[in-house]
Amino acid sequence: MSAVLPRLEPAGLDGWMVRLFDAIDEANMPWLTALVRRCEASFGDALVDLVPSYTTLLVVFDPLAMAPDEARRRLMTLLADLQPDEAGDDAEPRELPTWYDPSVGPELERLAERANMSIEQVIEQHSQAEYRVFALGFAPGFAFMGRVDERIACPRLETPRRRVPRGSVAIAERQTSAYPLVSPGGWNLVGRTSAVLFDRHREGFSLLSVGDRVRFVPVSRAEFERLGGDTRGMEANQ
Repeated sequence: MSAVLPRLEPAGLDGWMVRLFDAIDEANMPWLTALVRRCEASFGDALVDLVPSYTTLLVVFDPLAMAPDEARRRLMTLLADLQPDEAGDDAEPRELPTWYDPSVGPELERLAERANMSIEQVIEQHSQAEYRVFALGFAPGFAFMGRVDERIACPRLETPRRRVPRGSVAIAERQTSAYPLVSPGGWNLVGRTSAVLFDRHREGFSLLSVGDRVRFVPVSRAEFERLGGDTRGMEANQ
């Protein structure tokens, strides 16, 4: 880590932003997940929320249960001897069954032309990689994953869609994700997963967590339907 990092930045009367890194890197994840676990143990009932991101961890606490100065002291103690958590690398990657098809992935052709590849090569490039969940946000269960191979990386759409179907698998720059709910969105759609990414009746609600390793597994339309996937095209979902 940098000589000037980590550092603490105030985030209101009930939070501290812990800035661990200054650049996005998969190697950041073991440090962030280690700090998450140590905060859970140290803050106990005074902990309200932990929001990890690419390079930071927002620690939200109950100011009636713990004074801001005490929260800062605890964080400084945790950071003094923080060691990366390698345990998560032993877990099997999460697999998201994905039907790649222009009817549900309208940007597939554009990405192929941009990369001077066939659609099949774009699908292979996207699905053969293993991605790390860097952060959750934007919408409940929306996992920011990276890093997408530079050859198929693509900027966000100039005009976001008003309605993106649930399960849509997408790329933006060198990030990839799948929309857990119907929502607006400006990412490039390349397919659709049958996985239920957000469920209010599931413990933790979100299928994916920060630090998870994820693979998009290509399936046929028939298999996608068998798994409960919605094969309706973009127009039918408007």
